[in-house]
Amino acid sequence: MKLKYRAEFEKMLANYTISPQAQEVLKDLKLVLLLAPTSTGRSIISRHLIDSGRYYYIVSDTTRPPQVRDGKLEQDGVQYHFKTEEEVLAGLTARNFLEAELIHNQQISGISIQELKKARHSGKIAFTEADMAGVANIKLVKPDSIAVFLLPPSFTEWQRRIYGRGGATPAEIKRRLETAAGFLEKGPKLDYFKFVIAGDDVERTIRIIDDLAAGRPNPQQARGLDLARQLLAELKKTLKKD
Repeated sequence: MKLKYRAEFEKMLANYTISPQAQEVLKDLKLVLLLAPTSTGRSIISRHLIDSGRYYYIVSDTTRPPQVRDGKLEQDGVQYHFKTEEEVLAGLTARNFLEAELIHNQQISGISIQELKKARHSGKIAFTEADMAGVANIKLVKPDSIAVFLLPPSFTEWQRRIYGRGGATPAEIKRRLETAAGFLEKGPKLDYFKFVIAGDDVERTIRIIDDLAAGRPNPQQARGLDLARQLLAELKKTLKKD
């Protein structure tokens, strides 16, 4: 699927700045960003954060149509706010997005100021799932946002999760692993990431994220950094074999 207004989007995003109104909304908003390589368990952690009642999940806008996930068609306002290209372009022109980016050369996705207003009104801690570019964009305009880099507990367990999910072609798995390698390559070089190991004890992971949101230190930072480097080394060997 090609973007009808791709040239316009690229021009807009190249020099995009948020509006003063958006900056005002961000002032009082506590924001957690979750980044994770494929099959780390981020969706499970996100559900637990929502179910705790302490967190507001920020739903991004996207120009792509709904897709079938886990046998169900995505719902507007749940996984994404599904918008037309014209709607998103108008929002960007008015500078009413926190950030937006071109994904896979076929869609524009981003966080609207309207969604941030809902998060602030909820009185909860706002959080969203983001990729490397999204985290970098948000940190530029909101440096106090908390960037959490989720990691699987080990390379062996990670591979079990990846290949145990089913439904993905070998080419798709390779693409996801290559993206993961990029995350693991860049993440340890950025001092704003808080590394959290997503093992079987989901509640423990939630408690650590709670602590980070409250400004407390990360008990897994040093171990997480070492693990990220180990995962990258093993992943490079795997990709080289392929």
